[in-house]
Amino acid sequence: MKKLLFLAILLMSFSVAQAQTKEELEKQKAEKQAEADAAQAEADALQAKIDALPGWKKGAFGVIGGSLSNFNNWYAQGAPNNSSGNIGFTLNAFANLIQEDFFWRNALTTNLNWVKLDNKDIATDSDSFEPTTDVFNLSSLYGRNITKTLAASGLLEYRTTILNNFNNPGYLDLGIGATWTPITNLVVVVHPLNYNFVFADNDTVFESSLGAKIVADYTRQIGAVAFKTNLSAFQSYKSGDLSNWTWTNSFSYTLWKMIGVGFDFGLRSNKQEALNYIQTLDMAQGGDPNATFETVDNDLQTYWTLGLSYKF
Repeated sequence: MKKLLFLAILLMSFSVAQAQTKEELEKQKAEKQAEADAAQAEADALQAKIDALPGWKKGAFGVIGGSLSNFNNWYAQGAPNNSSGNIGFTLNAFANLIQEDFFWRNALTTNLNWVKLDNKDIATDSDSFEPTTDVFNLSSLYGRNITKTLAASGLLEYRTTILNNFNNPGYLDLGIGATWTPITNLVVVVHPLNYNFVFADNDTVFESSLGAKIVADYTRQIGAVAFKTNLSAFQSYKSGDLSNWTWTNSFSYTLWKMIGVGFDFGLRSNKQEALNYIQTLDMAQGGDPNATFETVDNDLQTYWTLGLSYKF
């Protein structure tokens, strides 16, 4: 009986000691976490001061995604002998010169993707990677400061595809107006005098016009998270059918050094592109060569990319 009582007391003492040890460890962890949070807050404050200093600010991040596969005699599927692949990447790069009395902001955004599906049992089947996603956007904004947050500015923005139909269509915006920078990472451009040059073979659909340009861009990095959102819109003074807007978003989370996971998505509305697409479709596919702006449905254009991310 005495032995059992002794063992019970010993076990209870061990449990109490273990509980105390766990509580002590949790307390130490909480203290260390508080120190780490304070250090991170100080580092973020120092980075904000660095970002506010005059001079060049450069950087880039993006997403890489892809997969390759090969099947031989896999009879359970419709194409038992095939090789397939999907390769794509996005790039968001910037080079900004910030001075006390002026700024010059330059940005490049690309999203390119290729897909291959080679059915080896069909001799005429293509064994090449075919481009699917094709986005290219280059912009340059110059401004002279009027106040700390408002500047007179001029913008050049060029958008096209580069893998297929280069500069067909291509869009070049040139305009002047004002730029508002209420906080460090937000840039809002309002240019009431802007000419939208459109380059295309089908000049019966695509037309250049005078209008207003609005751009809003927010780019920031918080710890391991980097993100960029950009809205670029043109409102034609001649006709709403000649207006367009594009909204792109990029997110990147760093897991180790410069590597992480990333996600990109974009939305676009352009009635000229919708009409051109309908008119050029083969009649056997349901195309309508007599379609007009009034009859065509301007469906929302979208894309997204998920994969490994990188940054410089």
